[in-house]
Amino acid sequence: MDTQTPSTTVVKHECPGATPPRRAFFRWFTGLLGAAATGLLTLPILGYFFARRTRPAMWVEMGALADFPLGETRTINFDNPLRQPWDGMTSLTGVHVRYQGQGDDGKEQFLVLAANCAHLGCPVSWFPQSGLFMCPCHGGVYYETGERASGPPPRGLFHCVWRVKDGKLEIEAPHYPTLHDTLTGSLES
Repeated sequence: MDTQTPSTTVVKHECPGATPPRRAFFRWFTGLLGAAATGLLTLPILGYFFARRTRPAMWVEMGALADFPLGETRTINFDNPLRQPWDGMTSLTGVHVRYQGQGDDGKEQFLVLAANCAHLGCPVSWFPQSGLFMCPCHGGVYYETGERASGPPPRGLFHCVWRVKDGKLEIEAPHYPTLHDTLTGSLES
């Protein structure tokens, strides 16, 4: 004897009309929040890769041309205008300036070197007796032109951008340079 069970049919009851309005609202709202979050995360990433990072050039006055005797290297310390509130004493920086006379074109010529060692950024000192810049931290030595003489620095001292305006020497506010931006060109370019 064969027993069969009656087949049961499942009937699905649907609500009259479309999806309930509350559920549709939350789906729409969740999608909108997801799109906004994606946009907020994508914009900074795109800005990092495609934005041009520029800031206006800030010029610092070093003094009148008469303050720089021919062939003499002077160290000038100043408060860097690029400082941040947390910089403290490190915002006080300096440069080594040497007036080299007038060039063939009749314009004033200066050698302006950053006061920081190219190795780890320690301040270098000028020793006129030997005609050398020396770093007290790890023994870096530089010639009077700023070129590396000996020690661990991988290169010479960084050259600062300068100009003569209204009879006064000005330098572009120095920042600690990287290999990408070595202070040899303007920050505006």
